[in-house]
Amino acid sequence: MAKDLYTVLGVAKDAKDDDIQKAFRRQAKKYHPDLNPGDKKAEDRFKELNAAYDILGDTTKRGRYDRGEIDASGTEIRQNPFARGGGFRGGFNPGAGAGAGGGGAQSFAFEDLSDLFGGIFGGARGGGAGGNAGFGGGFGGAGQRGFQAPPEDSRFSLEVDFLDAAVGTKKRLTLPTGKALDVTIPPGISDGQTIRLKGQGGSGPGPAGDALIEVKVREHPLFKRDGNDIRLEFPISLTEAVLGGKVEVPTIHGAVTVTVPKGANTGRTLRLKGKGIAGNKRTPAGDQYVKLMVMLPPSGDADLEQFIRTWGPKHPYDPRADVEKS
Repeated sequence: MAKDLYTVLGVAKDAKDDDIQKAFRRQAKKYHPDLNPGDKKAEDRFKELNAAYDILGDTTKRGRYDRGEIDASGTEIRQNPFARGGGFRGGFNPGAGAGAGGGGAQSFAFEDLSDLFGGIFGGARGGGAGGNAGFGGGFGGAGQRGFQAPPEDSRFSLEVDFLDAAVGTKKRLTLPTGKALDVTIPPGISDGQTIRLKGQGGSGPGPAGDALIEVKVREHPLFKRDGNDIRLEFPISLTEAVLGGKVEVPTIHGAVTVTVPKGANTGRTLRLKGKGIAGNKRTPAGDQYVKLMVMLPPSGDADLEQFIRTWGPKHPYDPRADVEKS
């Protein structure tokens, strides 16, 4: 007997979506095959967790599971068309007869069997010989198709580093079946975007569905994405700010040499053309914007202090002039 999916994840049936996601992530990390090499029990548990989250982590599938429309494996559960009554229109007339006396055989009044059985077995009207319209798919009539459930897609989540998402890479993903796939992460993919792998999802009675992989992009300590542009706050020394000079600046494509202009203040922004997210046929490549941040020595400097005491009174200026005017 298949396990209850809520029991598999260790949550209540009325659990919120966030609680289901947290429960899955907590256990998936514990039983992931990469952290338990050679442990068959951990591998089986990981598959079980993924299969449960594939349904409970999807609002539509969860609703269908709760209503008994699909089972724990995601397979369609065929509904009995006669379970709620009223399957035959016109009803049953026990008093009707062949003659005027009303004592003849009982009769049934059907409007159109093809409407009923055509929906169950996928047949069309007029399929069978001898007037058995609608029975072709299930009972051998010509040109009819049997019932086939639609393919079921499977949903997964994949976390990638900021730089991998920015420039593209390949990541290996282990499916609930144990099958490993190399997923191509295209350059410039955004957080929350979905990659579709045709035919790699769960399979029901019909053809296999697709694997839908939602990409989660981790934050980077230096780079921030702004559309296709990249922004970076870059520290420079007081000497570099006053005298200018060349510095090595990191980009998502590797370090480049940048010239700091003389007299650069904190907030001065330099543009590195084409050093953002790569372009494509629809959008041009982004740029990288480098915001300079002037940094004083971390523990103070006696010589610098003495110099400022002498230099300051002789060269007064008001750095807040624009603030006072606004």
